[in-house]
Amino acid sequence: MNDLPADLVARLDALLGARFSRAEAVRAHHGGGGMHLPALPPQAVAAVQSLSEIVETVRACAAHATPIIPFGAGTSLECHVGAARGGVSIDVSAMKNVLRLSSEDQDCTVEAGLTRVALNEYLRHSGLFFPVDPGADASLGGMAATRASGTTTLRYGGMRENVLGLTVVTPDGRVIRTASRARKSAAGYDLTRLFIGSEGTLGVIADLTLRLHPIPEAMSAAVCTFASPAGAVSTVIEAVQCGLPLARAEYLDALTMRAVNRAFATHHAEADTLFLEFHGSADDVAHYAERARMIADTHGGGAFRWASDTEARNDLWAARHRAGLAALSLRPGARPWSTDVCVPISALASCVEAAKHEIGALGFPAVVLGHVGDGNFHVVLLIDAAAPDEVSAAKRFNDALVARAIAAGGTCTGEHGIGLGKRAALRAELGEAVDLMADIKAALDPQGIMNPDKIFAVAET
Repeated sequence: MNDLPADLVARLDALLGARFSRAEAVRAHHGGGGMHLPALPPQAVAAVQSLSEIVETVRACAAHATPIIPFGAGTSLECHVGAARGGVSIDVSAMKNVLRLSSEDQDCTVEAGLTRVALNEYLRHSGLFFPVDPGADASLGGMAATRASGTTTLRYGGMRENVLGLTVVTPDGRVIRTASRARKSAAGYDLTRLFIGSEGTLGVIADLTLRLHPIPEAMSAAVCTFASPAGAVSTVIEAVQCGLPLARAEYLDALTMRAVNRAFATHHAEADTLFLEFHGSADDVAHYAERARMIADTHGGGAFRWASDTEARNDLWAARHRAGLAALSLRPGARPWSTDVCVPISALASCVEAAKHEIGALGFPAVVLGHVGDGNFHVVLLIDAAAPDEVSAAKRFNDALVARAIAAGGTCTGEHGIGLGKRAALRAELGEAVDLMADIKAALDPQGIMNPDKIFAVAET
Protein backbone atom coordinates (compact mmCIF):
# COMPACT_ATOMS: atom_id res chain seq x y z
CA MET A 1 0.00 0.00 0.00
CA ASN A 2 1.49 3.35 -1.04
CA ASP A 3 1.94 6.21 1.41
CA LEU A 4 -0.58 9.03 1.31
CA PRO A 5 0.35 11.78 -1.17
CA ALA A 6 2.46 14.47 0.48
CA ASP A 7 0.17 17.21 -0.83
CA LEU A 8 -2.85 15.52 0.76
CA VAL A 9 -1.06 15.16 4.10
CA ALA A 10 -0.06 18.83 4.04
CA ARG A 11 -3.59 19.94 3.15
CA LEU A 12 -5.23 17.93 5.95
CA ASP A 13 -2.53 18.93 8.44
CA ALA A 14 -3.31 22.56 7.69
CA LEU A 15 -7.06 21.99 7.95
CA LEU A 16 -7.21 19.86 11.11
CA GLY A 17 -3.88 20.23 12.89
CA ALA A 18 -3.47 17.61 15.63
CA ARG A 19 -6.88 16.14 14.70
CA PHE A 20 -5.28 14.69 11.57
CA SER A 21 -3.30 11.71 12.82
CA ARG A 22 -1.14 8.98 11.37
CA ALA A 23 -0.23 7.56 14.80
CA GLU A 24 -0.37 3.78 14.93
CA ALA A 25 -2.60 3.64 18.02
CA VAL A 26 -5.15 6.03 16.50
CA ARG A 27 -5.16 4.15 13.21
CA ALA A 28 -5.56 0.80 15.01
CA HIS A 29 -8.63 2.12 16.84
CA HIS A 30 -10.24 2.80 13.46
CA GLY A 31 -9.47 -0.60 11.90
CA GLY A 32 -12.96 -1.99 12.51
CA GLY A 33 -12.33 -5.69 12.12
CA GLY A 34 -15.55 -6.85 13.74
CA MET A 35 -15.62 -10.05 15.71
CA HIS A 36 -14.24 -12.56 13.22
CA LEU A 37 -12.59 -10.42 10.57
CA PRO A 38 -9.09 -8.92 10.80
CA ALA A 39 -8.74 -5.22 11.54
CA LEU A 40 -7.76 -3.05 8.56
CA PRO A 41 -6.38 0.24 9.89
CA PRO A 42 -6.50 3.32 7.63
CA GLN A 43 -3.38 5.23 6.70
CA ALA A 44 -4.60 8.27 8.62
CA VAL A 45 -7.55 9.52 10.66
CA ALA A 46 -9.24 12.88 10.15
CA ALA A 47 -11.26 13.78 13.26
CA VAL A 48 -13.70 16.35 11.89
CA GLN A 49 -15.88 18.67 13.94
CA SER A 50 -18.14 20.36 11.39
CA LEU A 51 -19.85 19.96 8.06
CA SER A 52 -17.31 22.29 6.43
CA GLU A 53 -14.43 20.11 7.67
CA ILE A 54 -16.09 17.00 6.20
CA VAL A 55 -16.46 18.82 2.88
CA GLU A 56 -12.83 19.97 2.79
CA THR A 57 -11.52 16.55 3.82
CA VAL A 58 -13.59 14.79 1.18
CA ARG A 59 -12.51 17.26 -1.51
CA ALA A 60 -8.86 16.82 -0.55
CA CYS A 61 -9.12 13.03 -0.73
CA ALA A 62 -11.06 13.16 -4.00
CA ALA A 63 -8.36 15.33 -5.56
CA HIS A 64 -5.87 12.52 -4.93
CA ALA A 65 -8.27 9.57 -5.53
CA THR A 66 -7.63 8.51 -1.92
CA PRO A 67 -10.14 6.17 -0.25
CA ILE A 68 -12.47 7.60 2.40
CA ILE A 69 -13.93 5.51 5.24
CA PRO A 70 -16.66 7.19 7.34
CA PHE A 71 -16.37 6.33 11.05
CA GLY A 72 -18.80 6.92 13.92
CA ALA A 73 -18.53 4.70 16.99
CA GLY A 74 -16.99 1.67 15.29
CA THR A 75 -19.54 -0.84 16.63
CA SER A 76 -20.23 -2.63 13.33
CA LEU A 77 -19.58 -6.37 13.08
CA GLU A 78 -18.78 -7.03 9.40
CA CYS A 79 -15.71 -4.78 9.02
CA HIS A 80 -17.74 -1.85 7.69
CA VAL A 81 -15.11 0.67 8.82
CA GLY A 82 -11.98 -1.29 7.94
CA ALA A 83 -9.73 0.36 5.38
CA ALA A 84 -9.71 -2.39 2.74
CA ARG A 85 -7.62 -0.25 0.39
CA GLY A 86 -5.98 2.14 2.81
CA GLY A 87 -6.96 5.79 2.82
CA VAL A 88 -8.34 8.25 5.36
CA SER A 89 -10.88 7.47 8.07
CA ILE A 90 -13.21 10.45 8.54
CA ASP A 91 -14.17 10.27 12.22
CA VAL A 92 -17.38 12.20 12.98
CA SER A 93 -17.63 11.13 16.63
CA ALA A 94 -17.02 14.69 17.85
CA MET A 95 -20.03 15.93 15.86
CA LYS A 96 -22.65 15.20 18.51
CA ASN A 97 -24.84 18.26 18.77
CA VAL A 98 -28.63 18.31 18.70
CA LEU A 99 -29.17 20.97 16.06
CA ARG A 100 -32.94 21.31 16.41
CA LEU A 101 -35.81 19.82 18.42
CA SER A 102 -39.49 20.29 17.60
CA SER A 103 -41.72 18.80 20.28
CA GLU A 104 -44.79 19.87 18.32
CA ASP A 105 -43.67 18.02 15.18
CA GLN A 106 -42.07 15.20 17.15
CA ASP A 107 -38.79 15.35 15.25
CA CYS A 108 -35.23 16.56 15.69
CA THR A 109 -32.07 17.12 13.68
CA VAL A 110 -28.79 15.81 15.09
CA GLU A 111 -25.18 15.58 13.99
CA ALA A 112 -24.02 12.18 12.82
CA GLY A 113 -21.67 11.46 15.72
CA LEU A 114 -24.34 11.70 18.42
CA THR A 115 -25.16 8.31 19.91
CA ARG A 116 -28.65 6.99 20.53
CA VAL A 117 -28.17 6.89 24.33
CA ALA A 118 -26.98 10.51 24.38
CA LEU A 119 -29.96 11.57 22.28
CA ASN A 120 -32.44 9.93 24.62
CA GLU A 121 -30.72 11.52 27.61
CA TYR A 122 -31.15 14.90 25.88
CA LEU A 123 -34.85 14.11 25.28
CA ARG A 124 -35.44 12.89 28.83
CA HIS A 125 -37.64 15.83 29.89
CA SER A 126 -39.37 16.38 26.54
CA GLY A 127 -41.90 13.54 26.78
CA LEU A 128 -40.37 12.07 23.60
CA PHE A 129 -37.84 9.37 22.84
CA PHE A 130 -35.97 7.85 19.91
CA PRO A 131 -36.85 4.14 19.80
CA VAL A 132 -34.27 2.41 17.59
CA ASP A 133 -32.14 0.24 19.90
CA PRO A 134 -29.51 -2.01 18.31
CA GLY A 135 -28.01 -2.81 21.70
CA ALA A 136 -24.66 -1.09 21.22
CA ASP A 137 -24.46 2.65 21.86
CA ALA A 138 -23.87 3.30 18.18
CA SER A 139 -23.63 6.68 16.49
CA LEU A 140 -26.83 7.74 14.76
CA GLY A 141 -24.99 8.38 11.49
CA GLY A 142 -23.60 4.87 11.58
CA MET A 143 -27.01 3.48 12.44
CA ALA A 144 -28.44 5.14 9.33
CA ALA A 145 -25.53 3.97 7.19
CA THR A 146 -26.12 0.35 8.23
CA ARG A 147 -29.95 0.59 8.29
CA ALA A 148 -29.89 -0.42 11.95
CA SER A 149 -32.80 -1.85 13.88
CA GLY A 150 -33.04 -3.72 17.16
CA THR A 151 -35.16 -4.69 20.13
CA THR A 152 -37.99 -2.19 19.51
CA THR A 153 -38.29 -2.62 15.73
CA LEU A 154 -41.38 -4.76 16.12
CA ARG A 155 -43.43 -1.74 17.25
CA TYR A 156 -41.53 1.35 16.08
CA GLY A 157 -39.56 0.23 13.05
CA GLY A 158 -35.84 0.67 12.42
CA MET A 159 -33.78 3.49 10.94
CA ARG A 160 -35.55 3.08 7.60
CA GLU A 161 -38.84 4.15 9.22
CA ASN A 162 -37.44 6.76 11.62
CA VAL A 163 -35.12 8.87 9.47
CA LEU A 164 -36.93 11.72 7.70
CA GLY A 165 -33.94 13.17 5.90
CA LEU A 166 -30.15 13.38 5.75
CA THR A 167 -27.43 15.88 5.00
CA VAL A 168 -24.79 14.01 2.99
CA VAL A 169 -21.40 14.99 1.59
CA THR A 170 -21.02 13.25 -1.77
CA PRO A 171 -17.74 11.72 -3.00
CA ASP A 172 -16.91 14.90 -4.94
CA GLY A 173 -17.53 17.16 -1.94
CA ARG A 174 -21.04 18.43 -2.69
CA VAL A 175 -23.51 18.89 0.17
CA ILE A 176 -27.00 17.56 -0.47
CA ARG A 177 -30.19 17.41 1.58
CA THR A 178 -32.12 14.25 0.76
CA ALA A 179 -35.61 15.32 1.91
CA SER A 180 -37.67 17.89 3.79
CA ARG A 181 -39.18 17.41 7.26
CA ALA A 182 -42.59 16.57 5.83
CA ARG A 183 -43.96 13.21 6.97
CA LYS A 184 -44.71 12.25 3.38
CA SER A 185 -43.57 13.46 -0.03
CA ALA A 186 -43.97 12.60 -3.70
CA ALA A 187 -41.10 14.87 -4.72
CA GLY A 188 -38.62 12.95 -6.85
CA TYR A 189 -36.41 10.00 -6.00
CA ASP A 190 -36.32 8.79 -2.39
CA LEU A 191 -32.68 9.68 -1.81
CA THR A 192 -32.99 9.25 1.95
CA ARG A 193 -33.64 5.53 1.55
CA LEU A 194 -30.83 5.28 -1.00
CA PHE A 195 -28.28 6.42 1.55
CA ILE A 196 -29.81 4.49 4.48
CA GLY A 197 -28.07 1.13 4.38
CA SER A 198 -25.42 2.20 1.86
CA GLU A 199 -22.70 1.55 4.48
CA GLY A 200 -20.69 4.66 3.67
CA THR A 201 -20.20 3.66 0.02
CA LEU A 202 -22.10 6.64 -1.44
CA GLY A 203 -21.24 9.56 0.83
CA VAL A 204 -20.56 10.81 4.36
CA ILE A 205 -23.66 11.43 6.49
CA ALA A 206 -23.23 14.74 8.33
CA ASP A 207 -26.60 15.10 10.06
CA LEU A 208 -29.98 13.38 10.31
CA THR A 209 -33.55 14.48 10.87
CA LEU A 210 -35.24 11.85 13.02
CA ARG A 211 -38.82 10.93 13.85
CA LEU A 212 -39.45 10.91 17.61
CA HIS A 213 -42.19 9.13 19.55
CA PRO A 214 -44.16 9.99 22.70
CA ILE A 215 -43.05 8.12 25.79
CA PRO A 216 -45.86 5.60 26.43
CA GLU A 217 -48.21 6.09 29.35
CA ALA A 218 -47.41 2.61 30.60
CA MET A 219 -44.76 -0.01 29.93
CA SER A 220 -44.62 -3.52 31.27
CA ALA A 221 -41.98 -6.18 30.73
CA ALA A 222 -42.17 -9.91 31.35
CA VAL A 223 -39.79 -12.86 31.33
CA CYS A 224 -41.08 -16.37 30.63
CA THR A 225 -39.15 -19.64 30.33
CA PHE A 226 -39.83 -22.61 28.04
CA ALA A 227 -38.74 -26.22 27.79
CA SER A 228 -37.63 -25.81 24.17
CA PRO A 229 -36.83 -23.16 21.54
CA ALA A 230 -39.96 -24.19 19.62
CA GLY A 231 -42.24 -23.20 22.50
CA ALA A 232 -40.69 -19.78 22.89
CA VAL A 233 -40.63 -18.97 19.19
CA SER A 234 -44.13 -20.33 18.60
CA THR A 235 -45.45 -18.08 21.37
CA VAL A 236 -44.15 -15.00 19.61
CA ILE A 237 -45.38 -16.14 16.21
CA GLU A 238 -48.91 -16.68 17.53
CA ALA A 239 -48.87 -13.37 19.42
CA VAL A 240 -47.87 -11.50 16.27
CA GLN A 241 -50.39 -13.35 14.12
CA CYS A 242 -53.12 -12.49 16.66
CA GLY A 243 -52.25 -8.81 16.32
CA LEU A 244 -50.87 -8.25 19.81
CA PRO A 245 -48.93 -4.95 19.71
CA LEU A 246 -45.70 -6.22 21.23
CA ALA A 247 -43.09 -3.52 21.73
CA ARG A 248 -40.28 -6.05 22.14
CA ALA A 249 -40.05 -9.81 21.83
CA GLU A 250 -36.59 -11.19 22.50
CA TYR A 251 -35.41 -14.80 22.68
CA LEU A 252 -32.36 -16.04 24.58
CA ASP A 253 -31.51 -19.74 24.56
CA ALA A 254 -30.66 -21.71 27.69
CA LEU A 255 -26.91 -21.45 27.15
CA THR A 256 -27.14 -17.68 26.81
CA MET A 257 -29.00 -17.47 30.13
CA ARG A 258 -26.29 -19.60 31.72
CA ALA A 259 -23.66 -17.23 30.35
CA VAL A 260 -25.50 -14.17 31.72
CA ASN A 261 -25.67 -15.75 35.17
CA ARG A 262 -22.00 -16.71 35.06
CA ALA A 263 -20.77 -13.35 33.82
CA PHE A 264 -22.93 -11.06 35.97
CA ALA A 265 -23.76 -13.16 39.05
CA THR A 266 -27.48 -13.11 38.30
CA HIS A 267 -29.94 -15.88 39.06
CA HIS A 268 -32.13 -16.25 35.99
CA ALA A 269 -33.55 -19.67 35.16
CA GLU A 270 -31.17 -21.35 32.71
CA ALA A 271 -33.79 -22.25 30.14
CA ASP A 272 -34.98 -20.98 26.78
CA THR A 273 -36.41 -17.59 27.65
CA LEU A 274 -38.64 -14.93 26.16
CA PHE A 275 -38.38 -11.27 27.13
CA LEU A 276 -41.55 -9.38 26.20
CA GLU A 277 -42.52 -5.73 26.57
CA PHE A 278 -45.82 -3.91 26.05
CA HIS A 279 -46.38 -0.15 25.60
CA GLY A 280 -49.61 1.83 25.71
CA SER A 281 -52.28 2.88 28.20
CA ALA A 282 -52.31 1.10 31.54
CA ASP A 283 -55.47 -0.81 30.65
CA ASP A 284 -54.21 -1.83 27.22
CA VAL A 285 -50.87 -2.99 28.57
CA ALA A 286 -52.55 -5.16 31.19
CA HIS A 287 -54.94 -6.64 28.63
CA TYR A 288 -52.32 -7.46 26.03
CA ALA A 289 -49.94 -8.86 28.61
CA GLU A 290 -52.61 -11.24 29.89
CA ARG A 291 -53.35 -12.43 26.35
CA ALA A 292 -49.63 -13.05 25.80
CA ARG A 293 -49.48 -15.05 29.03
CA MET A 294 -52.36 -17.24 27.86
CA ILE A 295 -50.65 -17.87 24.51
CA ALA A 296 -47.42 -18.78 26.30
CA ASP A 297 -49.31 -21.27 28.46
CA THR A 298 -50.47 -23.16 25.36
CA HIS A 299 -46.83 -23.53 24.23
CA GLY A 300 -45.45 -24.78 27.52
CA GLY A 301 -44.40 -21.45 28.99
CA GLY A 302 -43.70 -21.11 32.69
CA ALA A 303 -44.89 -18.37 35.01
CA PHE A 304 -44.46 -14.79 33.85
CA ARG A 305 -42.14 -12.59 35.91
CA TRP A 306 -43.40 -8.99 35.57
CA ALA A 307 -41.78 -5.58 35.93
CA SER A 308 -43.55 -2.27 35.39
CA ASP A 309 -41.42 0.43 37.01
CA THR A 310 -38.41 1.72 35.09
CA GLU A 311 -35.72 0.29 37.37
CA ALA A 312 -37.24 -3.19 37.43
CA ARG A 313 -37.72 -3.21 33.65
CA ASN A 314 -34.13 -2.13 33.14
CA ASP A 315 -32.96 -4.94 35.41
CA LEU A 316 -34.88 -7.48 33.33
CA TRP A 317 -33.59 -6.11 30.03
CA ALA A 318 -30.01 -6.01 31.28
CA ALA A 319 -29.80 -9.74 30.64
CA ARG A 320 -30.70 -9.24 26.99
CA HIS A 321 -28.35 -6.33 26.44
CA ARG A 322 -25.47 -8.11 28.19
CA ALA A 323 -25.95 -11.39 26.36
CA GLY A 324 -23.34 -10.92 23.65
CA LEU A 325 -20.67 -9.90 26.16
CA ALA A 326 -21.73 -12.63 28.58
CA ALA A 327 -21.30 -15.32 25.93
CA LEU A 328 -17.54 -14.81 26.13
CA SER A 329 -17.58 -16.26 29.67
CA LEU A 330 -18.50 -19.65 28.23
CA ARG A 331 -15.07 -20.01 26.66
CA PRO A 332 -12.49 -17.55 27.99
CA GLY A 333 -10.00 -16.56 25.32
CA ALA A 334 -12.28 -17.53 22.46
CA ARG A 335 -12.97 -15.18 19.58
CA PRO A 336 -16.68 -14.55 18.97
CA TRP A 337 -18.11 -14.82 15.47
CA SER A 338 -21.50 -13.12 15.56
CA THR A 339 -23.81 -13.63 12.60
CA ASP A 340 -27.49 -12.96 11.94
CA VAL A 341 -30.27 -13.77 9.50
CA CYS A 342 -33.90 -12.74 9.18
CA VAL A 343 -36.73 -14.90 7.85
CA PRO A 344 -40.49 -14.63 7.38
CA ILE A 345 -42.00 -15.29 10.77
CA SER A 346 -43.72 -18.46 9.52
CA ALA A 347 -40.26 -19.98 8.91
CA LEU A 348 -38.70 -18.79 12.15
CA ALA A 349 -39.26 -21.82 14.36
CA SER A 350 -37.86 -24.30 11.83
CA CYS A 351 -34.81 -22.11 11.11
CA VAL A 352 -34.00 -21.64 14.80
CA GLU A 353 -34.39 -25.36 15.51
CA ALA A 354 -32.18 -26.28 12.53
CA ALA A 355 -29.50 -23.87 13.78
CA LYS A 356 -29.70 -25.33 17.27
CA HIS A 357 -29.34 -28.86 15.87
CA GLU A 358 -26.24 -27.93 13.89
CA ILE A 359 -24.70 -26.17 16.88
CA GLY A 360 -24.82 -29.47 18.74
CA ALA A 361 -22.35 -30.98 16.25
CA LEU A 362 -19.86 -28.09 16.17
CA GLY A 363 -17.61 -29.12 19.04
CA PHE A 364 -17.42 -25.60 20.48
CA PRO A 365 -20.05 -23.45 22.20
CA ALA A 366 -22.47 -21.16 20.40
CA VAL A 367 -25.50 -19.23 21.62
CA VAL A 368 -28.74 -18.21 19.88
CA LEU A 369 -30.63 -15.03 20.63
CA GLY A 370 -32.62 -12.52 18.71
CA HIS A 371 -35.50 -10.21 17.95
CA VAL A 372 -37.81 -13.06 17.14
CA GLY A 373 -40.89 -10.87 16.79
CA ASP A 374 -39.66 -9.73 13.39
CA GLY A 375 -37.98 -12.99 12.38
CA ASN A 376 -34.42 -11.85 13.11
CA PHE A 377 -32.06 -14.00 15.16
CA HIS A 378 -28.34 -14.07 15.92
CA VAL A 379 -25.84 -16.82 16.56
CA VAL A 380 -22.60 -16.12 18.42
CA LEU A 381 -19.97 -18.81 17.74
CA LEU A 382 -17.09 -18.98 20.23
CA ILE A 383 -14.09 -20.23 18.29
CA ASP A 384 -10.37 -20.69 18.76
CA ALA A 385 -9.13 -18.39 16.01
CA ALA A 386 -5.83 -20.29 15.93
CA ALA A 387 -7.56 -23.60 15.17
CA PRO A 388 -8.17 -23.89 11.40
CA ASP A 389 -10.71 -26.68 11.84
CA GLU A 390 -12.84 -24.51 14.12
CA VAL A 391 -12.65 -21.54 11.78
CA SER A 392 -13.68 -23.79 8.88
CA ALA A 393 -16.53 -25.28 10.91
CA ALA A 394 -17.77 -21.81 11.84
CA LYS A 395 -17.71 -20.75 8.21
CA ARG A 396 -19.64 -23.85 7.13
CA PHE A 397 -22.20 -23.20 9.84
CA ASN A 398 -22.59 -19.56 8.80
CA ASP A 399 -22.92 -20.50 5.13
CA ALA A 400 -25.59 -23.09 5.94
CA LEU A 401 -27.46 -20.66 8.19
CA VAL A 402 -27.53 -18.03 5.45
CA ALA A 403 -28.50 -20.51 2.73
CA ARG A 404 -31.39 -21.80 4.85
CA ALA A 405 -32.64 -18.26 5.51
CA ILE A 406 -32.51 -17.33 1.83
CA ALA A 407 -34.29 -20.56 0.84
CA ALA A 408 -37.06 -19.66 3.30
CA GLY A 409 -37.57 -16.29 1.62
CA GLY A 410 -35.40 -14.43 4.12
CA THR A 411 -32.21 -12.42 4.07
CA CYS A 412 -28.55 -13.05 4.88
CA THR A 413 -28.61 -10.26 7.47
CA GLY A 414 -31.40 -8.51 9.30
CA GLU A 415 -29.17 -6.10 11.22
CA HIS A 416 -25.43 -6.57 10.89
CA GLY A 417 -25.18 -5.48 7.26
CA ILE A 418 -22.86 -6.69 4.51
CA GLY A 419 -19.52 -4.92 4.97
CA LEU A 420 -16.73 -7.23 3.87
CA GLY A 421 -18.03 -10.32 5.63
CA LYS A 422 -21.28 -11.07 3.78
CA ARG A 423 -20.60 -9.97 0.20
CA ALA A 424 -20.91 -13.50 -1.19
CA ALA A 425 -24.13 -14.01 0.80
CA LEU A 426 -25.60 -10.83 -0.70
CA ARG A 427 -24.81 -12.09 -4.18
CA ALA A 428 -26.48 -15.42 -3.38
CA GLU A 429 -29.55 -13.60 -2.09
CA LEU A 430 -30.06 -10.89 -4.72
CA GLY A 431 -28.06 -11.98 -7.76
CA GLU A 432 -28.04 -9.37 -10.53
CA ALA A 433 -29.56 -6.76 -8.23
CA VAL A 434 -26.06 -6.43 -6.77
CA ASP A 435 -24.83 -5.37 -10.22
CA LEU A 436 -27.39 -2.57 -10.18
CA MET A 437 -26.10 -1.47 -6.78
CA ALA A 438 -22.60 -1.39 -8.25
CA ASP A 439 -23.88 0.69 -11.18
CA ILE A 440 -25.41 3.22 -8.78
CA LYS A 441 -22.14 3.46 -6.86
CA ALA A 442 -20.16 3.93 -10.06
CA ALA A 443 -22.48 6.76 -11.09
CA LEU A 444 -22.20 8.60 -7.75
CA ASP A 445 -18.60 7.64 -6.97
CA PRO A 446 -16.77 7.15 -10.28
CA GLN A 447 -13.35 7.06 -8.57
CA GLY A 448 -14.54 4.30 -6.22
CA ILE A 449 -13.13 6.10 -3.18
CA MET A 450 -16.08 5.90 -0.77
CA ASN A 451 -15.54 2.96 1.62
CA PRO A 452 -14.27 0.71 -1.19
CA ASP A 453 -14.93 -3.04 -1.25
CA LYS A 454 -17.89 -2.85 1.16
CA ILE A 455 -21.11 -4.53 -0.06
CA PHE A 456 -19.28 -5.56 -3.27
CA ALA A 457 -15.70 -5.42 -4.51
CA VAL A 458 -14.56 -2.27 -6.25
CA ALA A 459 -13.78 -4.40 -9.32
CA GLU A 460 -17.55 -4.98 -9.66
CA THR A 461 -18.04 -1.27 -10.30
